[in-house]
Amino acid sequence: MTNHSPVRQLREEALRALAAHLPQQHIDAATRCAQKLHEGLPHKEELRRNQVLVAYGGGKDSSYTIAFVRCMQLLLARMHGQTFKLLVVTNRHAGMPRAVMENIARAYRALKLLEDPDCEALLIDGNEINPFRVDRRLPLALVRQNREDILMTGHRTFADARPTFCNACNLSMVNSFGLAASYGSGVDIIITGDSRREQRAYYVWVARLAQRFGFDSNSAEGGFGGFLTRMRSLSQLYFRDLHGSDAADAIARRLVTAELRKDLQFFSIYDDTQYASGDHWDLLTRHLGFEFDEIAFSFSESDCANPALMAHLRGLKCERMYGRSYAEGIAEYVDFAVGLMRKKEFPQVLVDMMLARYDGPEKLARMRVVMDDMASEVYGLDEQQLVCMIYSPFADRCENLDVYLAREQPELAPLAGAIRELLRDGKDPARGARQREVQQALERLSGLTLSQLRVIHASPLHPSAEGGGGHLIEHILARDPHKDVIQTRRAPSGALVQETISGR
Repeated sequence: MTNHSPVRQLREEALRALAAHLPQQHIDAATRCAQKLHEGLPHKEELRRNQVLVAYGGGKDSSYTIAFVRCMQLLLARMHGQTFKLLVVTNRHAGMPRAVMENIARAYRALKLLEDPDCEALLIDGNEINPFRVDRRLPLALVRQNREDILMTGHRTFADARPTFCNACNLSMVNSFGLAASYGSGVDIIITGDSRREQRAYYVWVARLAQRFGFDSNSAEGGFGGFLTRMRSLSQLYFRDLHGSDAADAIARRLVTAELRKDLQFFSIYDDTQYASGDHWDLLTRHLGFEFDEIAFSFSESDCANPALMAHLRGLKCERMYGRSYAEGIAEYVDFAVGLMRKKEFPQVLVDMMLARYDGPEKLARMRVVMDDMASEVYGLDEQQLVCMIYSPFADRCENLDVYLAREQPELAPLAGAIRELLRDGKDPARGARQREVQQALERLSGLTLSQLRVIHASPLHPSAEGGGGHLIEHILARDPHKDVIQTRRAPSGALVQETISGR
């Protein structure tokens, strides 16, 4: 039983350690929040019957969130002699480095979470759920899935950062909530750090997409269940568009889970917490053992290496497409991303840390090597394949093929007609040696299979040459706040033009 003295002692030790690293006003806020949560629990007299879920991505803000929620759990245990069961879930993807897992493990140790019988920590890898283990390897199938999503999106968007790296990842995150909420007998309450206004904004955004694209427009289901149902339909529509309507297995693996209890509730801690990491630096670094790793801490994210890869792609675009320097492209991305960091109220010490990584030719060259190594080790992509994605030469019926071949693969330029024929006709390329040679060259340059290249060939580009369109990728990006319009040059001596840049 959880009221035995060893458990009480463990919890008192965990609470005292938290109190030593949190200002009193944070403890007071956690006390108020715990009392409000207690009022909303379905089983107020038997607290252990209540299952509460919180997501933990391993970044600085979610580390504060998990510490705050653990504090609430411990405070209720002190006040009532028992407390709710806490389920903590981490959704993983290939861009989450080992350093993030180590931050999570250190936080769990500091909070004595894994030793508490009323706590459970899980890892969600795609649709696979396992107990948390810091050294659990990411499934190769999930790495391949992440790689395919990046390439299939990047080849339709000139490797635009947000859609390329974040669209599929965001849908995976929503899926993890559905999986976790229905884990075991299901959870009663999901704790979130989002404000009610932010939650409503998500619901409205999805409802508008549902209305625009005609999925589940007549669904009467409300609340989180209705949200997940619409997100499931959105994921089906998105991945069908991305991978082609014939890719039934690929689509099924990526669908958002929508089966959960009807009485599930949300509880926001937003009004009682202070997320500015400078306000709880001692908690993060001295108690939870949070380390801002060179790769895991990338611009406005502290649990993902992909933003550094986004900067790398911007550098490559300036160098290879615009004929300028890699350094100029990095400078454009750094200016943009540091602006995001300031909007998110990152402490100046972290902004300075990020700026220092790209300060000077030697550091820039080093980061380029680090990112090439990461792309290769994590996603199996070399720089040649990243450059190919930047040009998006095969989408929209090879709209940019001639430019790509002339600048990057001049020896293949005479085969442009054969490339178009191969991607257009859909016939078996085994008819002749030349077609087999062309197929092998395209698969080597792009990192994609012939069938995937044919899907891209038949798919529109974003942004389209006509500068418009109502495609799903465009609608998802339209309301994304992680973008800005910058001034750039598309040639060394070209005129300044406006260009939308996105990222994290």
